[in-house]
Amino acid sequence: MPRVFLGVDCGTQATKAVLRDATTGAVVAVGRAPHKLIARDDGTSEQDPAWWIDALRTAVRDAFRGDTFDVGGIGVSGQQHGLVCLDEGDRPVRAAKLWNDTTTARECAELTRKLGGDGRVLELTGNLLLPGYTAAKIAWVAAHEPDAYARTARMCLPHDYLNLWLTGRFVTESGDASGTAYFDVRSRQYSDAVLAAIDERRDWERSLPPIAPSLSVVGTLRREAAESLGLEVGIPVSAGGGDNMCAAIGCDVVVEGPVAVSLGTSGTAFAYRAEPAVDPRGEAAAFCDSTGGWLPLACTLNCTNATEWVRDLFAMDHGAVDAAVANGRAAGLAFLPYLSGERTPNRPEGAGVFVGLRPGHGRDAIVHAVVEGVTFGLAYALDALDRAGVAPTEVTLVGGGAASDAWAQLCADVFELPVVRPAIVEAAASGAARQAQWATEGRRPALAPAASRRFEPRPGPELREAAERMSALREMTALHRL
Repeated sequence: MPRVFLGVDCGTQATKAVLRDATTGAVVAVGRAPHKLIARDDGTSEQDPAWWIDALRTAVRDAFRGDTFDVGGIGVSGQQHGLVCLDEGDRPVRAAKLWNDTTTARECAELTRKLGGDGRVLELTGNLLLPGYTAAKIAWVAAHEPDAYARTARMCLPHDYLNLWLTGRFVTESGDASGTAYFDVRSRQYSDAVLAAIDERRDWERSLPPIAPSLSVVGTLRREAAESLGLEVGIPVSAGGGDNMCAAIGCDVVVEGPVAVSLGTSGTAFAYRAEPAVDPRGEAAAFCDSTGGWLPLACTLNCTNATEWVRDLFAMDHGAVDAAVANGRAAGLAFLPYLSGERTPNRPEGAGVFVGLRPGHGRDAIVHAVVEGVTFGLAYALDALDRAGVAPTEVTLVGGGAASDAWAQLCADVFELPVVRPAIVEAAASGAARQAQWATEGRRPALAPAASRRFEPRPGPELREAAERMSALREMTALHRL
């Protein structure tokens, strides 16, 4: 019977499950189940945690498809920063507020003021208080839904909630916890000062999950969950982590040197560091990773959500979009892709902006400008990593958008760095499975040999002019709060 490790990634759009061969590291099966999303124009972005459990069941059973495997362990990756409020019976009190929920800008400003400003917040945790992070979401629920807040006995992150359902244990780990903004990345402990600023009367020791080592087994699969998933009782479950932390494990960003850029719903750029790496501006997040190190990371809220928006707008298939990126020109048109606000730079109330639009701009020019604008946003994120001490010589490209040759080449041109695209299947879910094997066996498992393609940079003067337009447009939004 083949021995595998099961990796689960609960993302914004879907839950994915992969089976990773224990010997070769190859992904031998993949399952998937989509999620619904509650989204409103005021910046609300929420999901019912029950949907995640339903999707987990479907994705795991889809991966197995009736085949029999010896499952050595389970690892869970989850979308970061989401707030799950639980009552005394560990039932969700309300829908989870997600990473891209931007309703909390006022709470961020008030918490930052109470703590003494951005500089003091960076001293306390290594990270600024941004609307996407969990701290402001707690303050928002307390201010806007006091009854729900009063019924909340415990709070956790999405991947913690799935681990609780799998094992019955309420626990977290430093990687995902470091994205809450109430966790000190240097000491790997909750920040008493930030928690007191949120609510000085709450018993936070009881409310928040204890921190377990990332490379540890936090529990075993309980009977009810095992029967629901069609698995054996008692399978070890590792600490898991946030989706970016697990994607880093999946694409081997677990030692200093490699830098990864992920083209997903959001865009991220991240690298491993053996010591805390803090951006003095706070634009690059000073996260811990999920192996015991640190993972400086810069996130843009708008990546494939923006490219899918323009694809749907013109009813194009992916091939037509690729052709527009490869062969088209923005021709003086620039697009600031702040459709969901933005995190890097911090513009939670921002909106998408086209500048330079003229009658001669057709469909392909508009599509090219959108993809180009998203890519320039990721270049800005790489600059933030540079301030945190990360100096890439090449970029590993992962995520759903990385499948496009045209976009991969545009990334190389905009970043002015070689781009390597390895053949990785579901990096976050694969990383969660790899972490589970690492935790159970006590050694880092090898990656499966994977073919890769390399894209060399070839930026022309038009692209450099576009970079200047994007920089000016970004400054304009800062001045006028567009």
